[in-house]
Amino acid sequence: VQLVESGGGLVQAGGSLRLSCVVSGFPFTFSSYVMSWYRQAPGKERELLATIFSEGGGTNYADSVKGRFTISRDNAKNTVYLEMNSLKPEDTAVYYCKARRWPINYWGQGTQVTVSS
Repeated sequence: VQLVESGGGLVQAGGSLRLSCVVSGFPFTFSSYVMSWYRQAPGKERELLATIFSEGGGTNYADSVKGRFTISRDNAKNTVYLEMNSLKPEDTAVYYCKARRWPINYWGQGTQVTVSS
């Protein structure tokens, strides 16, 4: 099982980035997994940002990113995305994707996002 995030980088405040997480090797179809994005800033706990549910694709967002970030998935490409707009310096962190299908969680290795003021 492999989850590979990409799309991170350095961006100015107010800018945008789109993160991708491509998954492979899952024992079940990708569409059956609940996919989430998390982030972890230095010295802070890992924070859940957004979740997109299996099949029907409903979404949830943390208050800190609601209205600025959008999670989506392309089940044909085994990929989940995080569109990030109006980025702020406090969004600087390592961003991780997670796949969940009870009772197992799978994590990616993370991608760094740095927002300069």
